[in-house]
Amino acid sequence: MAGVGKAVPEFEDLLPVMAEKLGGEGLMRELSNGFQLLMDKEKGVITVESLKRNAAVLGLQDLRHDELVSMVEEGDTDGDGALSEMEFCVLMFRLSPGLMEESQLLLEEILQEELKSAAFC
Repeated sequence: MAGVGKAVPEFEDLLPVMAEKLGGEGLMRELSNGFQLLMDKEKGVITVESLKRNAAVLGLQDLRHDELVSMVEEGDTDGDGALSEMEFCVLMFRLSPGLMEESQLLLEEILQEELKSAAFC
């Protein structure tokens, strides 16, 4: 039987650490970089196929097709079968319990930065 005796790697939520070190803007930049890495370059979205092609980068090369489909479906809020950059970022926040607790502070920081930028335009 496949998978018998295999240890399942424990998920470590690194987003709160990244947020603390990079700040709100830096974290969003890194999430955008992650999206760019996983997306289908022609379609501009993350598809099951692009996720499968790039899964090894994340150490997920052993995931079955149905597990990859579930990952995309989890974040696909508009039902198009793919993840836009916004859907990907929202999904990353939702999957990070530690970051959800801090998300209000991050949002406030981003909004303050945007307001400062807008004031100088």
